[in-house]
Amino acid sequence: MDLKKLVRSVPDFPKDGITYRDITPILKDSSAFKYVVNQLSANIPEHIDSIIAPESRGFIFASAVCFNLDKNLVIARKKGKLPYKTFEVEYELEYGSDCFQMHIDSLKPNSKVAIIDDLLATGGTISALEKLVNNFDSKVETTLFVIELLNLEGRKNINCKNIFSLINY
Repeated sequence: MDLKKLVRSVPDFPKDGITYRDITPILKDSSAFKYVVNQLSANIPEHIDSIIAPESRGFIFASAVCFNLDKNLVIARKKGKLPYKTFEVEYELEYGSDCFQMHIDSLKPNSKVAIIDDLLATGGTISALEKLVNNFDSKVETTLFVIELLNLEGRKNINCKNIFSLINY
């Protein structure tokens, strides 16, 4: 399936000079969404215990993959959105900074973790999540993305080297 045809490019969003890759056309096409979920699922190693979903578009894909594979879903949310005790980490985005939090009981020690997100740009989000996972004495073993922006070289900023992307720009 040619998923690139379904990605909408929006110039100058969220600020001038950024071309936003909009995945909502994939979401509204049930066969495309199913294809993406199945491709991501096929690239999750069996030994993975939990899949981390970063807010917010990561929730969409990771939850469907967890359902497909009967894996634990762990959500990473923006600061102030989780009701229980959390670990947190500040990180840089391609157009600003933010903070992720995870509940302190999100992972068991020595968990084997995958992260699924919609987009790999600078790698700041994944690098931050890798730091959060260290709080649990666990390890990110694979990362998966619907889209990767190759010119931003985000892979260089991720410790995990098992990286899978469906669409490259």
